[in-house]
Amino acid sequence: MNLELFIAKRLVTGKEHKISISAPIIKIAIAAIAIGVVMMLIAIATGTGLKNKIREKVAAFNGHIQISNFDNNNSEVSLTPVSIDQDFYPEFKTVDGVRHVQAVATKGGIIRTAETFEGMLAKGVGTDYDWSTFKEYLVDGRLPDYSGDLNEEVLVSSLMANRLQLKVGDSFFSFFLRDGDASKPPNNRRFEIVGIYDSGFEEFDETYVFVDIRHIQLMNRWDENQIGNFEVFIDDFGQLDEKSNEIYNNTLSVLDTQNIKSKYFRIFEWIGLFDFNIALIIGIMIIVGGINMITALLVLILERTQMIGILKALGSANWSIRKVFLYNAAYLIGIGLFWGNLIGLGVIFLQNKYRMFKFPNPEEYYIDYIPVYIDVPTILLLNVGVMLLCLLMLLIPSYIITKITPVKAIQFE
Repeated sequence: MNLELFIAKRLVTGKEHKISISAPIIKIAIAAIAIGVVMMLIAIATGTGLKNKIREKVAAFNGHIQISNFDNNNSEVSLTPVSIDQDFYPEFKTVDGVRHVQAVATKGGIIRTAETFEGMLAKGVGTDYDWSTFKEYLVDGRLPDYSGDLNEEVLVSSLMANRLQLKVGDSFFSFFLRDGDASKPPNNRRFEIVGIYDSGFEEFDETYVFVDIRHIQLMNRWDENQIGNFEVFIDDFGQLDEKSNEIYNNTLSVLDTQNIKSKYFRIFEWIGLFDFNIALIIGIMIIVGGINMITALLVLILERTQMIGILKALGSANWSIRKVFLYNAAYLIGIGLFWGNLIGLGVIFLQNKYRMFKFPNPEEYYIDYIPVYIDVPTILLLNVGVMLLCLLMLLIPSYIITKITPVKAIQFE
């Protein structure tokens, strides 16, 4: 039988424990642990959720990794075509972790209506394009269908549609400069809006219009096997840099690769600060909870001074008595963790389902509601970490037990 654990259980379950002087202090300590866990869970869930959403939106418009001709010089417009006949297309079999490869092309142009005009970046896509992300962003109409003959269906953003005073079913004319000969009249194309999307990412929404890639091939005088670049999606964003290098090494020497972290480094530098904020909140909450538990432990030791003296008189070692109080503290921390997880995960679940909390300035965060994400390993790691760190913090105050002498302790009132 574990004697220390047995004594700790008797101390916890005894009636005198509930009416003792330390009872309100213990409740405060438990509440501090619970509130701290709630704050930590929410900080992790919102920080991770926001990072994931921003990554998803950037990847939806660009893929995780772009493969293009070196002559493009990182231009947003497709300048030099790439042959679609590549070993890695349509499946990148030589690199593990690649989920999807799609061929696209982009061309700058102007949308002209009777009242106004807007600049745009026409993104040509084909039957291989992954529309799964845009299903979430679709606010009106449907997604274009480019599986049949060349057609005029396009997908525009709600931001652009509002500026041009257009809606689903409306048509508009667009103009594109001829490559290499600006003296000739521009290419004129008539498009019909079949769907309107709203990603919340103004930088993309005010620019991108999705069209059939065959329009861009015709205007650029490319054949059907020439495209602007490839967009590659990977399974694990955490391996982005590693997979970028692997893909670069498994493509032709005339092709360049660029991932979205390097292309939009300012955005990813900004969301990288979320990790620091999360770590700061976790550190503060653990310190606050630990200080409250130290206070509770000292009060418990003071309240049980006579018991400590009796145990020492009966031959108990200092470490054995310290373990009694550490077991007691672990029980209290466990209660705090239970309520903290119950409340924190409940709030996260409700936010994920009903999106109750919104950003007051969604344009700064590229999303109108506060996204949340948390996984089971993170929850377990957080709970184990809080328990261990709090107990480590309690080792020092529990040392006071070694200074208590049996004779004075038994006489203590």
